Amino acid sequence: MCRPDFLYGTATGIGSLPHTGAEAALRLIFTHFPDAPHWPQLPACGREEGFVHQSLYALEKMELLQTKGSPLFFCDLEDDWPAKLERFYNLCLQAASGVEEALRFFAFPKGGADGFYSFLEKQPLPVDSAPPRYIKGQISGPLSLGLQLTGGDHTAAFYHPELREIITRNLCLLARWQVRALKRFSCPVLIFIDEPALLSYGQSTYVSLSREHIQDSLREVIHAIAAEGAYAGVHCCSGVDWSILFELPLHVVNFDAYSYFPSLLVYSEELQAFLQRGGCLGWGLVPTAPGIETEDSERLQQIFVRDIERLCKKRVAGELLREQYMLTPSCGAAALTVSQAEKVYRLTAELRQRLAGK
Repeated sequence: MCRPDFLYGTATGIGSLPHTGAEAALRLIFTHFPDAPHWPQLPACGREEGFVHQSLYALEKMELLQTKGSPLFFCDLEDDWPAKLERFYNLCLQAASGVEEALRFFAFPKGGADGFYSFLEKQPLPVDSAPPRYIKGQISGPLSLGLQLTGGDHTAAFYHPELREIITRNLCLLARWQVRALKRFSCPVLIFIDEPALLSYGQSTYVSLSREHIQDSLREVIHAIAAEGAYAGVHCCSGVDWSILFELPLHVVNFDAYSYFPSLLVYSEELQAFLQRGGCLGWGLVPTAPGIETEDSERLQQIFVRDIERLCKKRVAGELLREQYMLTPSCGAAALTVSQAEKVYRLTAELRQRLAGK
């Protein structure tokens, strides 16, 4: 893995915002993260703009997936499933072999990703300003999608090898298309894979979840991002088995450092190995919860310093922790009010300046 030095010491957002229009959301992003802007997910604009639906458009168009109502389910028990599956894999082969039209089939829907397409129409900064250090995008993770979708037998799709592969291939091609679209700004591209469902691994209600299947699915998406010359991170906003991620060829592991920092202490050895490979630890130190009302950047800086010392006591190298970090909100901000989201982004930018000594 090449060292993503340009990521170190930066700040960006996770993705979602509470705005009902892209213009105001983009203004907030460009104001606070001019050197690492991201496109905004805007779920308040409708179901199609949400975390799950944005990643499923190609499967819905091919009628592999029924997305009307809830839960969403694959049509794998229908008589015409084999024919649909053959068409899907033929399209995957065309896209993987460089047929642009086939790859565009896996793009975000025009009517369900206003934040993304509005971002593409913008110049991230005025012509006379320094270019961004990188552009950040995001997609749903295969596990998180696979546990929210079901097969025709009403069991989670991730447990079905065939359906898990369909989800993963779809995400790989969506990621590749997104990277190509974001490269128009002539900056490095970072794609976060959002995997909140990683929390399920190890829980009694998900006892049959396989570590190998989780890592294999994520690895395929990571390799697809890397194949386009971009950088890959995973965001998870709860306390999980972090070794699953530290063992993968990721450039960034992003965690909710505000609420779940202690979960990281158990995996200090794996974290040290990740940092030694050049990995960047993404600290989600700014809470995306009502508690944001009482926080300030000075206290968040104190938490950062304190928690680095706690990791140092676990034999994680302090010099690596203090250099190879990036800052984000603890999670997406869609559940907040607009004023709360504005404070989240302002505090994240202020914290970055404090840690940089500016």
